Amino acid sequence: MIELLKDLIRIKSDDLEGANEALLFCKTWLEKRGITPTVYEHDGKLMLVAEIGSGDDCIIWNGHVDVVPGELEQFVPYIEGDLLFGRGAADMKAGVAAMMQAFYELSLVPQKISQKVQLHIVTDEETSGDTSKYLVDHGFHGDFVICGEPTQLHIGLQAKGIVQLDIVLKGKSSHGSRPWEGINAIEQAFLFDQEMRKLSFLTASNTFYDYPSLNLAKIHAGERYNVVPDECIMSYDIRFVPGQHAVDIIKEIKYMTSSLYPNSEVIFHSTAPAVTTEENNKYVKKLQQVTSTLSARPTKLFGQHGSADTRFYAEKGAGAIEFGPSGADWHGEKEYVLISSVERFKEILISFILE
Repeated sequence: MIELLKDLIRIKSDDLEGANEALLFCKTWLEKRGITPTVYEHDGKLMLVAEIGSGDDCIIWNGHVDVVPGELEQFVPYIEGDLLFGRGAADMKAGVAAMMQAFYELSLVPQKISQKVQLHIVTDEETSGDTSKYLVDHGFHGDFVICGEPTQLHIGLQAKGIVQLDIVLKGKSSHGSRPWEGINAIEQAFLFDQEMRKLSFLTASNTFYDYPSLNLAKIHAGERYNVVPDECIMSYDIRFVPGQHAVDIIKEIKYMTSSLYPNSEVIFHSTAPAVTTEENNKYVKKLQQVTSTLSARPTKLFGQHGSADTRFYAEKGAGAIEFGPSGADWHGEKEYVLISSVERFKEILISFILE
């Protein structure tokens, strides 16, 4: 399995061509072991589905083989003690390799499997998530979904929702030497941001989150030194906590904007609901018990600040979590995964299905 992981890391899957190559590598690996996956295509992006077992319930293991951009040397895996370094080692080719190995081992004992188990491997989680969404939209959403993101073998039970938007603030241009004759849109933006951070939706909290997050991600204004800018575009990335709803946040932002800056424009780019899997979900309780036993320590439930492909499955009512091996510095220069945790993750997946 660790050789499989190293082979996956060697594939430079930080663009569509490379991600598709990695997906086809996974297909071939499974086929050589007697498993016949189905490959789907959407907008040039490939995805894979394989299934074993039978029954009324369906458990899905979801993993992505695309990675964020890296230098060539990061695609040369190397081992130091229990650490395996390389781009995607933690996020999340380790999860994919363990899921593939566990899926193969389960395929050898079909008589012991009392439910359907589906393996979903996708190619664009780090960008749009279109491939997981495509599978969900075509009926592959199951009853319980494990996305094998790196979680230190604890369970990411919930995830924040997303609102992404632009605010276009209008001013009045004038000569830069006579700024009092104009209205500086950048200066309006400073004031707008202060008002934005006073809005009530930012005070929400729940068991796993103290508050939502508000990131001023981009700002664009001005073309010349000697002109007062008459327009400023501010781009925000909002991550709201489970229990909140995007429609309420949008309503509050629109009301504040129209009241204080009537000439401005609000442009919403995308929203995604929060993942709200419950602590008392029967699959969560079972996975927590199995993991605690095999890890010989308590397994924590926590909330993820970012989002993963869990959001697509959760929209269809499936219990969806992030759960995977231990590692660090994913998206960073020295990304690594603990080899022992990859082995343990595989054992947990198998026990979760067979117990």
